[in-house]
Amino acid sequence: MTLDPYLSFDGNCREAFDFYKQVFGGEFRAMLTFGEAPPDVGIPQGEKDRIMHVSLPIGSSTLMGSDSCSAFGPPPRAGDNFSIAISSSSREETDDLFAKLSQGGAAEMPPQDMFWGAYFGSCTDRYGIRWQINHQTEAQ
Repeated sequence: MTLDPYLSFDGNCREAFDFYKQVFGGEFRAMLTFGEAPPDVGIPQGEKDRIMHVSLPIGSSTLMGSDSCSAFGPPPRAGDNFSIAISSSSREETDDLFAKLSQGGAAEMPPQDMFWGAYFGSCTDRYGIRWQINHQTEAQ
């Protein structure tokens, strides 16, 4: 299992990650826009160029991020614009971690199969910390 920071932006994710790439070096492992999501996801036309997911390996960790999308809620606020991403080793571990972390908190997205080839869920724990739990089920 690994823990990595996940940062949220309001339209300037690409700019921020280009900066982090200059600072830390390396190459992006992934950079996907909302326009690359399946049509049934319901992305507003003016937000399709926003970043849906980016990952930049830094040492043994990965810095990840995305822009907000109005279809999924309000934009992030500075200071609240992060979560902790967990790469789990199995669907069962994902379900277990999700159940434990969301107890007394809020289950935003119960674990489910996602279009990017993962079993994924997100929640906020009872202390207000946001978690994203991802088990990659298909090769990236």
